[in-house]
Amino acid sequence: MTRNRFTVAGGGPVGSLLAILLGRHGYEVGVYEGRPDSRETNIYQGKSINIALSDRGWNSLQQIGISADTKDNAIPMYHRAIHGLDGVLSDLPYGREGDAIWSVSRGGINERLLDIADDEPNVETHFEHRLVNVDFETASAVFQVKDERELTVDADYLFGADGAHSKVRRLAHDLPRFSYSQEYMPQGYIELNIPANPDGSHKLEKNALHIWPRKDFMLIALPNPDGTFTCTMFLNFAGDPSFGSLHERPAVKAFFETNFADAVEYLEDPVDVFLERTASPLFLVQVFPWSFNRKVGLIGDAAHAIVPFYGQGMNCGFEDCAELNRLIDVHDHNWDAIFPAYENARKPNGDAIAELSKRNFIEMSDLSGDRRFQVRKMIEAKFSARFPELWTPLYSMVTFSPDIPYAEALRIGDEQNRVMDIIMGWPNIEENWDDQEIMEQLHSLAVETFGHEM
Repeated sequence: MTRNRFTVAGGGPVGSLLAILLGRHGYEVGVYEGRPDSRETNIYQGKSINIALSDRGWNSLQQIGISADTKDNAIPMYHRAIHGLDGVLSDLPYGREGDAIWSVSRGGINERLLDIADDEPNVETHFEHRLVNVDFETASAVFQVKDERELTVDADYLFGADGAHSKVRRLAHDLPRFSYSQEYMPQGYIELNIPANPDGSHKLEKNALHIWPRKDFMLIALPNPDGTFTCTMFLNFAGDPSFGSLHERPAVKAFFETNFADAVEYLEDPVDVFLERTASPLFLVQVFPWSFNRKVGLIGDAAHAIVPFYGQGMNCGFEDCAELNRLIDVHDHNWDAIFPAYENARKPNGDAIAELSKRNFIEMSDLSGDRRFQVRKMIEAKFSARFPELWTPLYSMVTFSPDIPYAEALRIGDEQNRVMDIIMGWPNIEENWDDQEIMEQLHSLAVETFGHEM
């Protein structure tokens, strides 16, 4: 049985997942992507070749039965490997023993989803179809095909899954009462590379996300299955140091040797790459509503573009799909009810992960290398292991607890911060953090704050 017809503008990971889920509900789905098919041409060249997937993303992928399949080609990262300015290496676990975030291929997961979409009898994929216009009253859309001709596609409903620079969202600016905000971060980024050893092994520890925190800037490295690491340099656009101030070879060379001495020996031509590449901006987008006339909706980065410092961008987009999938059943395919229920459920969580992602830059670039911060995390980890019903650290709520909405994690995390600020005020806490008295005081404060052992 086929139901109504959907157009999905955008054939990236979120658009592909959405199309599969809609198709399995019996809808006819047309996916229209402006870029060429990445399975035939490498459109990811020069872009991130890996991303971090956590339990929220896996939970959503399990709905179409590919979680285990994808994990075969993913690398678990159990902790942050913190590279100090003095070369000292320290570990900061992500959660309890066995908890991991996973480094996966962006192109690989997109192509796997596209393959599944192509096998769905209700789904058709179309590439090199650039969106030109949307009729928000009828869900009809106009696409420009690669030979410059225009194609009008009629449908009952349309979803914009076309990313942070969404054309659907830009077209919605002309609609009444559409709220939109875009915030640029001071930092931009470029990508660097650590090649594999001659035997294909990794030059750094494989099962870790490596961070070189330098307060206002940082370098991170995620492992790839082929033995390489994809590295990202986050640095201010203006100031000293910045992308604006570093444009002469001697200065760039000195910048790397001063701040990343233990990474320089592994990085592939870092000075040349730094000078050759143009920094990309980082920005957040928040909008409301996420749907228009019960006909057109936004999903993924089109609805809530965030910065990458919590590694939750794709996880959040996949979770949008999972929630929409659930609501289709709850409301028995009544899209007059599904659209408002979807945006009301997901908008607060999109806002919450945007706020958390901004905050996490400070944690990664500055605090992760700070002894007091590390002690704070060790106290939380010990207390959580002893009283798991009472205390789940914020990072674990966001990353390993898909049953806790982002907005609830943010609220609880703020309460936990107030409690931990009191604990960290104890005399000589850095030396005495492991004392039983500290655990007893934390337990008393936690019960007082949260009312009962959750």
